[in-house]
Amino acid sequence: MVSPNNDLAARLRGFGPLGILAILIILAGNLVIAPLSAILVLLWTKISKTPWREIGYVRPRSWPTTIAIGIILGVTLKFLMKAVVMPLLGAPPINQAYHFVTGNPAVMPALFVTMIVTAGFGEETFFRGWMFERLGKLLGHGRTAKILIVLTTSLLFASVHYFEQGIPGVEQALITGFAFGSIFAITGTIFLLMIAHAAFDLTALWMIYYDLETKIAHLIFN
Repeated sequence: MVSPNNDLAARLRGFGPLGILAILIILAGNLVIAPLSAILVLLWTKISKTPWREIGYVRPRSWPTTIAIGIILGVTLKFLMKAVVMPLLGAPPINQAYHFVTGNPAVMPALFVTMIVTAGFGEETFFRGWMFERLGKLLGHGRTAKILIVLTTSLLFASVHYFEQGIPGVEQALITGFAFGSIFAITGTIFLLMIAHAAFDLTALWMIYYDLETKIAHLIFN
């Protein structure tokens, strides 16, 4: 006999009415407050008895190594995007959406927390961990399925940046989403990506605060 708790968990993991309702609630979470969707993902994982490893929550073999690699990855990727990729795409050197940060120490504490909690924890848990798990259940875990999942999640990740940052924000998010998604598809672990994502955004914040965007954007292509 199946216990009520096990039956509820199975229905939450499935794609019947209750499973779809759970998906819609999680998707709507960030419309209320960021990063509510990620918190709902953790709640869904617990109640549905989904193994934590399936959303990438796998303890690293070495936290110091993971933190170090994550920081290096995030910082390096941001510099490559700013100095090479975005100039080649014809993006303006200044991120107008966040230009108010330049020389403005009053906004830094809140933005610092936002970059870590909303971007590092929230977006990676939601776009990589949870979406990969849900789409993996639908499409499978073969090579073609993984490529499709990486592309789909990257497009969704990029689209949410349009209203705040316009086309340049979409272009940057698409590329970074593809990079992070590819790493997740290969490794299946998320903590490295959380650290890298936070480091990426904090590096961007540093560039903007010290008014270095134009200088770095013209570092290679004058």
